[in-house]
Amino acid sequence: MFLAVSSVAIVTLLVCVREVLLPFILALIIAYVLAPLVQRVERFRVPRAAAILIVYAITLGSIYLSIASIAPRIAFESAKFLREAPSLVEKLQAQYGPQLEQWVEGFRNRSRPKAPAEDPAAVTIANKPDGSVEFRVGSGVEVVQQGPGHWRVGPTVHKAEKFKVSDLTARGINEAVSYIQRNGLELLSIGKLVISTVARGIFLLFMTLMVAGYIMATRETILGFFRSLLPARSRISFDRLLWRMDRGLSGVVRGQLLICLVNGVLSAVGYAMFDLKYWPILSIVSGVMSIVPIFGSILSSVPVVLIGLTQDFWTAIWVLLWIVGIHQVEANLLNPKIIGVAAKIHPVLVVLALIIGEHYFGLWGALLAVPVLSILQSIFNHFRFETMPDAPPDSLLPPAGGAARVS
Repeated sequence: MFLAVSSVAIVTLLVCVREVLLPFILALIIAYVLAPLVQRVERFRVPRAAAILIVYAITLGSIYLSIASIAPRIAFESAKFLREAPSLVEKLQAQYGPQLEQWVEGFRNRSRPKAPAEDPAAVTIANKPDGSVEFRVGSGVEVVQQGPGHWRVGPTVHKAEKFKVSDLTARGINEAVSYIQRNGLELLSIGKLVISTVARGIFLLFMTLMVAGYIMATRETILGFFRSLLPARSRISFDRLLWRMDRGLSGVVRGQLLICLVNGVLSAVGYAMFDLKYWPILSIVSGVMSIVPIFGSILSSVPVVLIGLTQDFWTAIWVLLWIVGIHQVEANLLNPKIIGVAAKIHPVLVVLALIIGEHYFGLWGALLAVPVLSILQSIFNHFRFETMPDAPPDSLLPPAGGAARVS
């Protein structure tokens, strides 16, 4: 009864403070990702606190050196892209606008209803008993005055506006410029908000790293506390549950981060090989967005292909084939080797989790959807195999001594 009431109270508290839980969730992820590195440093008889500081220094230093080395090139490519963006739009419009307009017009002509057959009784003139004349006009007929005492009676003429890519792009640019002119003060307030957001983000970063350090420093105490809540007969089963969750998350979290790095490197090699414009920026975008399974890879391919089309049609085709090749290598080689068999989740469940996470929690929901799904799948598999006396051989049972290592 005490544990049940405590669980309800904790869940209620988490629901009430859910808007400020993100730093703690990120701290758990950071601690989980860096814990193996801390353990390896500890093997050299380094105290745990010093090992955590060393891992932080190496990780943050590597990130800083990487950003510092590529920042000048990224700034140069970004400025170049901003200068050339209007000309790129005009080039795309000139090369592929007529074909797109022709396709849209053909589709509209096929979907447009045919003109109704002429109705001989659409216009009728009848004499009324009082000597006046009644003039009736049916549907599909219009009466237009073309001069004094001169009227034209004929079928209604519908002039459909022709679809033009140039009008679409010009309208978008004009609306953007007019919005900036109308909302100058609002844009200044947005800049102030950006500065305050960056300052708050730096504060939350240090808080997150501090919480992650405490978690890594006291991981045995934390696991021992949850293990002590269970009766002695259930602790072995609890160790197996932790082992299953660790095996699934190690592929989804650590493996996916490694795959993102490999994806970014392979993308940079291919984009540079095909002499794609702004390839440093595009390769970083491809690597970062691949952290979101399926949708991230698809969305990151769109700007790459569009930039390739501004250079040459075959450049876009070769770049697209390179991207498809990277994803084939990822699906058939990297995923089985890095993520492993235990962390495999059906693609339909991945898509469902991404849609649900994005719908209710936005970007962070999409990023955390697959790890949460992995935890739920591990819990389901655990209770499924623990309650089945004839558990199949692929029940993910830990090897001999695995329970002792988890505890």
